[in-house]
Amino acid sequence: MIIIEKAILHILDFHSGVTVYSDAELPVKDSVETWLLKHVERAWGSQDAKPGTFCEDSAFLKELQDYESGTLDFVALSKAIAKTLDDALTHAEEMPASDVIVAQASIDEVPYLVILRSNSHIGFTHQVNQTEDGIQNEIINHYSIMPNLSQKIDEFAFINGRTKAIKTAAKKYTLDGDAVFVLPEVLLECSLTPSPKEAMKNLSKAAAQVAESFGQDKVMAEAAVKSYVAETMQKGAELDLQEAGKEIFQDNPAMQQELDTAIRDAGITEPVQMDPEATLKKVSRHKLKTDTGIELSIPTDYFDNTEFIEFNNNEDGTLSITLKHISNIVNRG
Repeated sequence: MIIIEKAILHILDFHSGVTVYSDAELPVKDSVETWLLKHVERAWGSQDAKPGTFCEDSAFLKELQDYESGTLDFVALSKAIAKTLDDALTHAEEMPASDVIVAQASIDEVPYLVILRSNSHIGFTHQVNQTEDGIQNEIINHYSIMPNLSQKIDEFAFINGRTKAIKTAAKKYTLDGDAVFVLPEVLLECSLTPSPKEAMKNLSKAAAQVAESFGQDKVMAEAAVKSYVAETMQKGAELDLQEAGKEIFQDNPAMQQELDTAIRDAGITEPVQMDPEATLKKVSRHKLKTDTGIELSIPTDYFDNTEFIEFNNNEDGTLSITLKHISNIVNRG
């Protein structure tokens, strides 16, 4: 359960060079509360978010501790956050106007400081003008539209008030010629580990490459990855990529070792915390597309079950796929 306890909005307009810091908190009720809850909930469940750990000399961590001790109030903390982002992003190439929201929230009864940064979008709205002939209603471009309820926030960070663990999704900007993740590197000053989405992508890619290097079918290797992940997620939320090779390439220790090396080279040395429900949904089906244009969506549980589907290598080097025990076919197009 998510409860927004307090929130504040600051506006960074890099086109005009005007930054508008708010001196008062947002009223967290009605449509404002609905908007905040929806975006905080979506960001919290994102599989793109990376876990982070504060560096020992993080200036932000010191400010956070001052806030928690009462020597720095919420508004002052939020202004310091907005100013740090403003100072950094002013140097970014083609940076759009931004809205920065800082919130104090409770997520499953755990306190979190939440930072949301979104680009201001161009949208259409109506405008009422009084003319000599009476009222004239017009349609105009509005240059400061915030994300609606169905859109994603561009960047965010959640800081656990108890453990100081970080969960963040950030974009890379070019600042004075250097590529920088501003939110974690400049503002929070923290180190990051791969996100659940990155972990899955790295595992699948590495398994396919190992299979190809040993002359085996990369499609079958990627399917084995999904089967391993699905079985693991049914037991818990932790995915240990170092153990994956033993299941994916059970009969080949050399392939297991090569996959383990590839995972370590990708910077993944610790188990990754996943969202079991979201991950199971993602790996529940394996989608194939042939060079003849035929597409198949196969339940992962059936992929290596020869009673339902079978892959055969033909003498001419082509591949045949046989679907079995089909009692009914429904036209879905």
